[in-house]
Amino acid sequence: MKILFYSAGHFEKHWFTEACKCPYRIRFERSLLDASTAAKAKGYEIISIGPADDASSPVIEQLKQGGVRFIALRASGADNVDLRAAASHSIQVSNVPEYSPYSVAEHAVALMLALNRQLVHAHEHMRQHDYQLDQLVGFDLHRKTVGVIGTGRTGSILAKIMHGFGCEVLAYDINPDRGLTEKYDVQYVPLQTLCSASDIISIHVPYGINTKHMISAPLIETMKRGVMIINIAHGGIVNTADVVKYLENGHIGYFGMDGYEREREQFYHIARRKRPGDPLLEKLLAFDNVLVTPHQAFATKEALLNIAATTLMNIDSWVNHVRSGHELNGR
Repeated sequence: MKILFYSAGHFEKHWFTEACKCPYRIRFERSLLDASTAAKAKGYEIISIGPADDASSPVIEQLKQGGVRFIALRASGADNVDLRAAASHSIQVSNVPEYSPYSVAEHAVALMLALNRQLVHAHEHMRQHDYQLDQLVGFDLHRKTVGVIGTGRTGSILAKIMHGFGCEVLAYDINPDRGLTEKYDVQYVPLQTLCSASDIISIHVPYGINTKHMISAPLIETMKRGVMIINIAHGGIVNTADVVKYLENGHIGYFGMDGYEREREQFYHIARRKRPGDPLLEKLLAFDNVLVTPHQAFATKEALLNIAATTLMNIDSWVNHVRSGHELNGR
């Protein structure tokens, strides 16, 4: 059985080779899936794609014409796949619902600490033999109020970590986790209350119609002046233009994110370019109190091995006509 992997990064190949115990012939394709590359899948019944690939309706139609019958996502989110189009063309789609929520939650903490303690600037100063501390003063996390928006797999871990730092943890979720309240003193409050009371706000909700640009001017206005905002979820949950505006007037004191709402055009498989090519992103990156990482929160050894193992298990299940439990559009 042949499998074509689109948008296969060098960092992924080792883990799929490590996890693959079946006689599949895997071809790793560096290019993204889109209308111009869909023809490369001709002759493949199975393809695997990442979050940057375009599996919109016109692309799905091309894939069907080329013989594709199964798409194995190497991610949890499927907003880049037209699931209705896939179902109408009898193409099965599966995802990897969980790989390592610890990797993502821990990355959120890394952003908090790096921003708070000015670690990037401190390193730059040391390289220039500048030992002054004037621009490197941070604050104790202990006893600060941390608001966690979304307490699913990742958000609940972040809440536990912040409890360990000695923070007061507020949370907002349409499905409160009683265990967090009982064991970690997490207090569930309305979203606006969380925003107005928190020194640090960390975002962990899925992307969708109800969460697109959830963090925008009206909600930012309710936040404390000098607030730290961390977006470890989909970039589109934050209105970047509004964040820039409130960074400029000092209302937002720190901003960290792993991703960008237009990251598909900016982040993936561009090894280096002189300028980001996006004026809004360029403006954001110019702030000293902003730290942006290129959608790397998931990238730990443990997570990559889990992604590889689950992706291949989904493929095995499809080949053997059994359910993996990760189907997104039925069978």
